[in-house]
Amino acid sequence: MFDMQEHYAAIIQHLGEDLSRKGLRGTPERAAKAMEFLTRGYRQSLEEIVNDAVFESDTDEMVIVKNIELYSLCEHHLLPFIGKCHVAYFPNGKVLGLSKIARIVDMYARRLQIQESLTKQIAESIRDVTASPGVGVVIEAQHLCMMMRGVEKQNSIMTTSVMLDYFRQNTDSRNEFLNLIGTRG
Repeated sequence: MFDMQEHYAAIIQHLGEDLSRKGLRGTPERAAKAMEFLTRGYRQSLEEIVNDAVFESDTDEMVIVKNIELYSLCEHHLLPFIGKCHVAYFPNGKVLGLSKIARIVDMYARRLQIQESLTKQIAESIRDVTASPGVGVVIEAQHLCMMMRGVEKQNSIMTTSVMLDYFRQNTDSRNEFLNLIGTRG
């Protein structure tokens, strides 16, 4: 982290600021700690996150967890994007512990990302862990790189979806998922 702290100090000085100014004292260290926290997904693995929280179940109906908040950093500008994730899957003899779904979302969101890749990573991980015959993931997010710079569009929301296997093949199930999360099918 010391190297990162030095880099933040250099960036702040390059902007023309004085690191000895009261408000900036300690900022390079705080910024480095914040970046470590915001990118902690690099230091996590799917196996650690799931931690054997896959349970036998005879249910075969769709499971949905919606409105999982997420915070990530755009890999192009290192600016935040903030939104919500909706996950659905069909159990195949086993279900995933509820909190583990949110933890999977967080693990991938806490890396430098584009939303399209984030959506796919979450869907494929849920499928891998549960052996589900169908997984759907929808993410809706606002990107500060589009709001604070560039085109400066304050009300734009990017929506991405990944529908794997049964959700891709079965329009009724896909539409049921989209309707239950409040998105038209």
